[in-house]
Amino acid sequence: MFTGIIEAFGKLVELEKEGENLHLSIESSLTTELKIDQSLSHNGVCLTVVDITDKRYTVTAIQETLEKSNIGSLKEGDLINLERAMKMNSRLDGHIVQGHVDQVGYCKKIEFREGSWVFDFEYPYDKKNITIEKGSICVNGVSLTVVDSEIDHFSVAIIPYTYEHTNFHLIQKGAPVNLEFDMIGKYISKLHRLNLK
Repeated sequence: MFTGIIEAFGKLVELEKEGENLHLSIESSLTTELKIDQSLSHNGVCLTVVDITDKRYTVTAIQETLEKSNIGSLKEGDLINLERAMKMNSRLDGHIVQGHVDQVGYCKKIEFREGSWVFDFEYPYDKKNITIEKGSICVNGVSLTVVDSEIDHFSVAIIPYTYEHTNFHLIQKGAPVNLEFDMIGKYISKLHRLNLK
C-alpha cells in the first residue's frame, strides 16, 4: 500500500529484456535505504526490488505490468516518481493507493494558470473506470484530487511543489501516464454493473 506522496526521483540507467520480462536498473537517493524483496512504487506501479548494487537497484516488470502501464515505454535517462510502501503508524497524506495500475491515459491539454497548472487526461472508457469531481485519482503514482470529471477524461490542478518534485514537469501533450482509479469507486462501479444484469 502507498499514499501517492512521492518521495524521490529515480533515474532509469539500464533496461534489459529477458523473455517477456523487462528488468529496470535505477539510480536513486533511496537506494541505500532499500532491501531486496521490498515493494516500491514506480510511476504508480508496485515493483519488487530484486537486486541492489552500489547506487542502483533493479526491479522486474512482467508482461501483465507492461500491458497495463507505461513502464514498457520508458527509456534510459527517464526520471521515475518513487514512493516506498507506507508505514501503518504514519499519517496518510494522500489516499490509499495499491500500486496496481488500472490503465494508461494520455495527456490531452496543459494549461498554466498564474501559479498552478491544470492537466487534462483522457482514457479509453472500455474498462468502465470512472472519476468524480473532488474524488481521488493516482497519476504516475501521484495522489491527486479530480477537478473536472467526464465519462472518459478528467482534469487535475498541480501546485508548484508537486510540479517540481514529481515528473509532472516532464509530461507533455500526448504523453502516456499510469492511472490508478479510486479503489472504493471501482467496487461501487462493479456492484452497479452487476446489479444491472
